[in-house]
Amino acid sequence: MNRNELARIARAMVAQGKGILAADESSGTIKKRFDGIKLESTEEARRTYREMLFTAPGVAETISGVILYDETIRQKTKDGVPFAEYLNKLGVVPGIKVDTGAKPLAGFPKETITEGLDGLRERLQEYHKLGARFAKWRAVIDIDQDIPTKFAIDANAHALARYAALCQENDIVPIVEPEVLMDGAHSIERCEEVTERVLVSVFNQLHLHRVYLEGSVLKPNMVISGKKASNRASPEIVADATLRVLKRTVPSAIPGIAFLSGGQSSEEATLHLSLMNKNPLPWQLTFSYGRALQDQALKAWGGSPANFAAGQKAFAKRAKLNGLATTGRYQSAMESQAA
Repeated sequence: MNRNELARIARAMVAQGKGILAADESSGTIKKRFDGIKLESTEEARRTYREMLFTAPGVAETISGVILYDETIRQKTKDGVPFAEYLNKLGVVPGIKVDTGAKPLAGFPKETITEGLDGLRERLQEYHKLGARFAKWRAVIDIDQDIPTKFAIDANAHALARYAALCQENDIVPIVEPEVLMDGAHSIERCEEVTERVLVSVFNQLHLHRVYLEGSVLKPNMVISGKKASNRASPEIVADATLRVLKRTVPSAIPGIAFLSGGQSSEEATLHLSLMNKNPLPWQLTFSYGRALQDQALKAWGGSPANFAAGQKAFAKRAKLNGLATTGRYQSAMESQAA
């Protein structure tokens, strides 16, 4: 394990003014997105869509890294340059999703465990050869009346730490992603309590597994009301509650925290991030968004070659607004201004 190199890459991933594009949708997920624009999800359509995002003008000014899917890291630009190589030349760090998804946790109804540890060491070695310099593993914690249980939290934290240790052994920076879902009707207070429990367990496991924190990036949820909550907390309350939990649980050795958007609208995710960045903090706070970065670009493109440049423009604008949010300078009024 090359600690200096891991720390260098982790810092580059959370560089101020930039964030990470999550373009690691599984074939099933991207099919759903393409269904929304009435486009058949063929390998070539997926390749073209990803190329539209990666080759958008000025992308390296606002995007520090891209999380790829197994199919995508093996694909090339239309000029024949492998995507990982293309991104690397731009100064954008290529990464790879390595978990195989959340499956039901035996004996624990309604709870899941993320799988993918079997054979992970060998897969990481192959991904490193293909150009990946960081990886992502997502644990999923749901909130309901009787869940999450302590066992489910600890089991997922243990798997995240095992994954992180294997990544670092192979000179790959782990993005540690424990996502507390916002799907329910729970209050922001309940989300805060669960998120704190989850992060305490995760950092305890990272410590036990001897994971080098300076060479890691945390990708948590924001502390937010459930989508179905009758009384949803304001953006300012979301920012305050999220920072309170992070300050209680996240060691300052972590170079940066890249939030997931987790079902927030594009504008919501950007505003929350900007509000948090108005405070002096021990870590860089940035974004690692999928849908919240891509939604407007996908609609502008609509699967039509004639709209390729329009899709790129929409993506570039969204990335720029999120880049401003990493310095606390985003304002909602910017949404209506031209890119």
